[in-house]
Amino acid sequence: MTNTHTSRVRAPAVAGLFYPKDPEELGDSVQAFLDQPSCDRRAPKALIAPHAGYVYSGPVAGKAYGSLASRADQLRRIVLIGPSHRVWFEGVAIAPATAFETPLGIVPVSADAMAQLRKLPTVVESNRPHAMEHSLEVQLPFLQRIAPGAEIVPIVTGEVSAQAVATLIESLWGGDETLIVISSDLSHYRPYGTARSEDQSTAQAIVAGRDELNGDQACGCVGINGLTRIARRRGLHAEILDLRNSGDTAGDKQRVVGYGAFGFYDA
Repeated sequence: MTNTHTSRVRAPAVAGLFYPKDPEELGDSVQAFLDQPSCDRRAPKALIAPHAGYVYSGPVAGKAYGSLASRADQLRRIVLIGPSHRVWFEGVAIAPATAFETPLGIVPVSADAMAQLRKLPTVVESNRPHAMEHSLEVQLPFLQRIAPGAEIVPIVTGEVSAQAVATLIESLWGGDETLIVISSDLSHYRPYGTARSEDQSTAQAIVAGRDELNGDQACGCVGINGLTRIARRRGLHAEILDLRNSGDTAGDKQRVVGYGAFGFYDA
């Protein structure tokens, strides 16, 4: 196989499914989510943002990314960590790609960060977990709009411990130029009232700095738990930016999926 630059660009897998395929429609949609009113506060060092179809979770993701307004122009590197939904594997996976693509254009991958990650024993390099994975892809249009000059560090988690993810996050923590984003939805396919109760409990656990979430509470639990460990060690605290579910946004209330936006701030 010829190793051309083009062959190393990870093509969009869920454009037209999870979010609009037309660049103009996509840009307008993302901007509308970002333009929602938000509380004035300091910009966070790290975020938790949902990864469902935009019609369902876009408003909640917009609250997460909208909180970066005052800091977005400083961002040069964005560490993206999301769960694998289609491929089982041990460890965490990075893709042998130099860039990821969306209808809004190309997002470069940080070569320096990739070289750093290859030294960690839990890191594997493979296209398979990334090829069809939506948990990272749906975050990219938001990042392209708010921080067009930033590189990404795309990481998919498999069967791996929270401590291993914490070690990885710590190695990439950086300064004001680096943002950490954990991609996760909350409860899945519960009745509306049950989901609200369970997600509120999960949100309070995150705010309290507990690092023992399970997959029933959040599909990206291992990433959240890893971030929470490092945040606690570094004296950061989490705040709820938004907490809704698909019954609040675009779905019925019989079987809903929960979405939360959280920011992690210096004390």
